[in-house]
Order: sequence, then C-alpha cells, then structure tokens
Amino acid sequence: MTSTRERQRAAARAKLEKEMAKRAEAAKKRRQLQAGIAAGLGLLLVVAGTTWLVMSLGGDDETGGDTAAGNAQCTWTEIPAGQGGPQVKDVGLPPTEAKNTGTQTMTIDTNLGPITAKLDLAEVPCTAASFTHLTSKGFFDNTKCHRLVTEGLQVLQCGDPSATGEGYRETDGTGGPSYRFGEENLPLEELPPYPDGVIAMANSGQPGTTGSQFFIVFGDSQLDASYTVLGTITEGMDIVKQVGAAGHDDAFAQQAGGGHPKQEVIIKTMTMSEPQD
Repeated sequence: MTSTRERQRAAARAKLEKEMAKRAEAAKKRRQLQAGIAAGLGLLLVVAGTTWLVMSLGGDDETGGDTAAGNAQCTWTEIPAGQGGPQVKDVGLPPTEAKNTGTQTMTIDTNLGPITAKLDLAEVPCTAASFTHLTSKGFFDNTKCHRLVTEGLQVLQCGDPSATGEGYRETDGTGGPSYRFGEENLPLEELPPYPDGVIAMANSGQPGTTGSQFFIVFGDSQLDASYTVLGTITEGMDIVKQVGAAGHDDAFAQQAGGGHPKQEVIIKTMTMSEPQD
C-alpha cells in the first residue's frame, strides 16, 4: 500500500511538473511575441537603411571607458561623405570626451508646447554629448515627429532631419547625422524595459548604430532591451498622450505598423542645458 508520505511526494512532484510546463509555455509565448515585434520594427524604432553601416563601417557596442574622473571617452563612427544618402545631415562630430557626472535637461519646444526630459550623465554621457552637439547646430529645428505607433507599442518617434516642417519626404524614418555611436544604459534588468514616460534612442537593431532618432514611450511597451534609455520625461507627457489619442494615418501599416501622427508635432527648436551637479 502506498504510504501517505509517498502520495504527498507524488502529488508535489506532479504539481511542480505542471508549474514548470506552464512557465515554459509562458516563456515560449513571450519569445514569440518579442520576435514578432522585432520583425515588425522596420522603420519604427530603427534608423532604417543604416544596417549596412554595421558591415561596411563596423560599430562598437560600447561608447568607451572613463578617461578621468568626471569624463568619459566617446567613439563616433563617421559615415563617409556620399555614402549616407540625402537623408544624412553632416554637422561634424561631437568632442571625444564627455562629462559623466551630474544631469542635463533636454527641452523640446514643439508647436504643441514644451516637452522636457532629465538625463543622468553617469548613465548616458556620450548620448547626452551627441545631443548637446546636435542641438548646438540646430539639427532638430523645424523637423517633424514622423512616426506614431499605438498598437502593441505606444511610442512617438522623432529626430529624423529629413522629416521637415515643409512636408514629409520619402526618406522619413531613415535620416540622421553623419556618424553613429554605441548604446548606453540598456535596461537589461528592468520590467518592462521601456515603461510609460521614458525617452529612448532608436537604432538599426545592431550594436553601435545609434544616431539622432529617439522615441517617447506613452504606454508600457515590450521591447528587447537594445535601445539606450536616454532619460525620463519631466514635462509634456500630456502632449504626447494627446498626440497618441489622436491616432495616425497608417502610412507604415504594410511595413512596421503605425504612421504619421494625425496631430502634427513639429520640433521648433531643441536645447540642452549646461550640466548640473
């Protein structure tokens, strides 16, 4: 006769096996979902057309180490003249050394009002240095936030210099500066990696391909932790949510989903504050 202890052990083993099977199935579904999202990103969260840069130019997946207390060494991979196409805007390269202590405030002055974000220089010294350089050159002035996604992901994407206030161009989603650099501050241990209220950087899906495009998350979005978390929105999330609620025109429905925002968002100017300790 089977003892009570043996029956209890058998029941516990069966329960454990059932739980492990459930967890395995849930993990499989998560992988399938992430694979589907990644496959559909296309022009959404990537600087489309820059994947070739990884092969032709290479690209470090790190921005570099500290050179001294309070400074980080940044590596910029320059796109050779004539190889980036008309969507690439050449404004030179940022300095190779960047401050890595304190914070900076990014102010995006749009036609709908200001959007501000706080950047931690200990986390994103080189990305902040890139924005400081680009804003000093007027790189983002009179450009449109060219993509809105509300299905599966909830993001507003901006930072393409070829999407101007004079009208969208065929190159929407592919523009950037004449250099790329490595990713920083990847949310590898965060769940979700990209929650409501963060601002993050787009890339081609390959290491070392961050440029100028960024996206603001207005609803928790499940994405692979491959995109630099630039900072946190401190003002203007109501504007982003308003744009999200207005929807998009499905211009990219056959590619990666989403489209141009129906409520137009034009970046009139963008500025970076002086670092604050």
